[in-house]
This record gives sequence, C-alpha cells and structure tokens, in this order.
Amino acid sequence: MAIISIHWTACVSLEQTKQGHSSLSSVSGSAEASSISTSSRLKYASLGVLVFQTTTLVLTMRYSRTLHTEEPLYLASSAVVCAELLKIVACILLVFRDHSFSVRSLNLVLKEEIINRPLLTLKLAIPSGIYTLQNNLLYVALSNLDAATYQVTYQLKILTTALFSVSMLGKRLGIYQWLSLVILMIGIALVQWPTEVSSSTGEKDLTASSQLIGLLAVLVACFSSGFAGVYFEKILKESKQSVWVRNIQLGLFGLVFGFGGVFTYDRERVLENGLFQGYNNVTWSVVALQALGGLVIAAVIKYADNILKGFATSISIILSTLISYFLLDDFDPTSVFFLGAMLVIAATFLYGCERTPAICTSKV
Repeated sequence: MAIISIHWTACVSLEQTKQGHSSLSSVSGSAEASSISTSSRLKYASLGVLVFQTTTLVLTMRYSRTLHTEEPLYLASSAVVCAELLKIVACILLVFRDHSFSVRSLNLVLKEEIINRPLLTLKLAIPSGIYTLQNNLLYVALSNLDAATYQVTYQLKILTTALFSVSMLGKRLGIYQWLSLVILMIGIALVQWPTEVSSSTGEKDLTASSQLIGLLAVLVACFSSGFAGVYFEKILKESKQSVWVRNIQLGLFGLVFGFGGVFTYDRERVLENGLFQGYNNVTWSVVALQALGGLVIAAVIKYADNILKGFATSISIILSTLISYFLLDDFDPTSVFFLGAMLVIAATFLYGCERTPAICTSKV
C-alpha cells in the first residue's frame, strides 16, 4: 500500500508538473504572439507615416513654391532654419521622455554628451553642413521641377549611398544590389528624357533652363545625402550615443550654417521684409513636415526593413504622380516617364531583396 501510495503521489506530482509546464508554455506563447503583433503594428504604422510624410512634404513644398500670392515668396533659407529649430525642440523632448521626464537628468545628458565631448561634437559639423546644403537644394529643385519628376529622380540617392557605403564603410553589395543600381540609373535617365510640350497643355512655369537647374539641384542633393548619411552612420557605429542626442548636435550646427546661408544669400531681403516674409499656413506645414521627417525615418529604421521601405517609396512616387497630374496640374506624364518610373520602383525593391532570406529565416 505504501508503494502504491508513493507511486500515485509521484504520478499526481508529474501530472501537475506537466500542467505547470503547459501553462507556462501557453503564457510564453501568448506573450510572444502579442509581442510580434505589436511589432507588426508598429512596423506598418511607421511605414504609413513615412508614406504620408514623404508624399505630403514633396507636394506641399512644390505647392508652396509655385503658389501665386500678392505677398513675396518666403525664403527657403529661413524655412531651413525654422525646421532645424523645430527638430532640436522635438529631439530634446524625446530625450526628456527617455530619462523619465527628469530635468536634472536631461541637463546632465546634454552637458555630458555635447559640452564635455567637444571633439566628438565637432565631427558632426561636416554632415550637418551638408544636410543644410541639401535641404536648401530641395527647395531649389521643387521650385523648378514637378513633384513626380523630383520624387523619381531623387531616388538616385540609393546609388550614391551605396557607393559611399562601399568606399567609406567597406560594405559589400550583392549581385541583386549592383543590378538594381544599373536599373535605377536607366530608369532615372528615362524620367529625365526630354519631351516636347504641346500648346494644348496651357501655360507652363517650367522651361528648359529651370528644369536643368532643378535637375542639377537634385543631383547635388543626392550626392550630399549619400555622403552625409554614410558619414553619420559611421559616427553612430563608433559611439553609443542616443540618436536623438546626435540629432540635437546636428541641429545646433544646422542652425549655425542655416543662419549663415540666410545672411549670405538673403541678407538684403531679410533687412527689407523680415525673416518670416511670405509665411502662411502652407509654409509652416512645410517646415513642420521637413523637421519631423528625420524622426519618422529613425522610427522606420528601427521597426521596418528594406523591402517595406521600398514599398513605401513606391507608394509615395505613385501618389505624387497622381496628385501632381490631377490636383496641381503641373505634370503631363508620358509613356517614357511611366517606363522610367516603373524601373525606378523595381530597382528600389530589388535593392532590398538581397537580405530577404536572412530576415525571413529569423522570423520563422
């Protein structure tokens, strides 16, 4: 009887242990499923915001630069300064949140990371100056190119970023990525293919000379974007600073360079009509969208992958094309443009396909 009792007790204990393990497994599985679901929602939410921000910024900036009003046109250089200031404020608030809304901790972080590390801070003067130049060039580009042509041509930054990554970071590109860069160049060449504008399309603001100015502005912006982005990535990898602190440092130098641009190129106009001449609700919308763009990209880098970013870029190009044609009425697409745009979209997807198997395996 004692043996039977011991055996029965052992069986009960074993059964309870199994039930306990089963309960723990179900809880663990439920938590993992919840985590994956949350991550998936964040991923697609960030991409949705990226599509909205990219498309809205380009179209709003184009509209603001071609809007005919009695007031003088706002200064692009002053808009860049305002965007940098707004970005600094947003990043300070994010650092403040990351340190449990403690003013003391915020002051210690900013002092330790920015003031007490002058050499590290000075390194960011280079990408900051280039970003300031790039932001000014984007205004020039969208003053002379329609939104759709700008959107497609600006994807050339994929090529410049890839080349600088290979030369500066020692990255190795796969066969699909090199192929995508060739397709990208062909697609952009087709998009920029000269076409005759018929008289039935009405009066056009764009001329051959202004299109050339816009194209040159985009090309320089692509090279500056590629170099500054890779340089900034290299600095981030060499230190453990928060990306928000880095953006504050970039913004501080951006303010210096931005004000330098204002008083170098627009000093007389500022003295005559003020820094905020020509500003309206559309202008402030452009400033806000440009300032928050970097924060959106940071969220996408954290939660999404290259394929989904390419998908977001493709949607943005399509939306910009449709809205430019139907609402802004400053774009008359041709079959050559559509062929080039499709090649650019295909190249964007193909460039991210190289790492797809590794991503899929890790998730499974």
